[in-house]
Amino acid sequence: MVRRRTSKLFKGAYLALLLAFLYLPILVMITLSFNQSVSRAEWTGFTLNWYAKLVADARIMSALRVTLSVAAMATVLSTVIGTLAAIGIHSMRKGWANALTNVAYLPMTTPDIVTGVSLMLMFVFIRWPLSKWTMLCAHVAFDTPYVLFSVLPRLRQMNPNLYEAALDLGCRPTPALFRVILPEIFPGVVTGALLAFTMSLDDFVISYFTSNTDQNLSMIVYSAAKLGVEPTMYALSTIMFLVILALLLIINRRSKLEEM
Repeated sequence: MVRRRTSKLFKGAYLALLLAFLYLPILVMITLSFNQSVSRAEWTGFTLNWYAKLVADARIMSALRVTLSVAAMATVLSTVIGTLAAIGIHSMRKGWANALTNVAYLPMTTPDIVTGVSLMLMFVFIRWPLSKWTMLCAHVAFDTPYVLFSVLPRLRQMNPNLYEAALDLGCRPTPALFRVILPEIFPGVVTGALLAFTMSLDDFVISYFTSNTDQNLSMIVYSAAKLGVEPTMYALSTIMFLVILALLLIINRRSKLEEM
């Protein structure tokens, strides 16, 4: 009995320390984003001035446009490619399907810095100047596997006779894809798209190596940190954290609903 209580006590203390280590700095950052003072050492009152300055900062607004446009386009492209790839892999023989599935895992397991440098070298080799568009291609490359592995489980749960029955009833392959398969796997497609958007929204390393003058919000925060963090960066980081947290909660909620 004493041993169980001691074990629970240690587990509780470990969990508390872990949560404090992970989330206490974030809480401090959020608090400082509402502090009137520039100093981190004193609290002089509540203010929203730092958030107002974000809207007035042309550089941050430009980075916001780049971030949202790249994330949106990467999400659309990776969702289409990942969904079609999942359908193709699902229809293959087991050997080929397993081989391509293992290959698709590589972008998810490879360190971001390796992926970023590799893509940068590829763009340099083919003489494609680094820009917003090379950043977009890089984001599509690392977003697509997340869509693929969100859609594949839905395909495996689907009744394989539905598609064949539609063909037997005279439906052509392309209409059958949209009318039979897509409605069945749509929850997985939405989850994959949300994951892709989230991954693209907060990416820094790969974007840093595959773009030139076009900067996203993560790159703006990094550049500002090298010069000394201003309260506006606290406000920007707070907004990014809350948006990403909301997206992750939505993804988690959708995953639980799909399992029911």
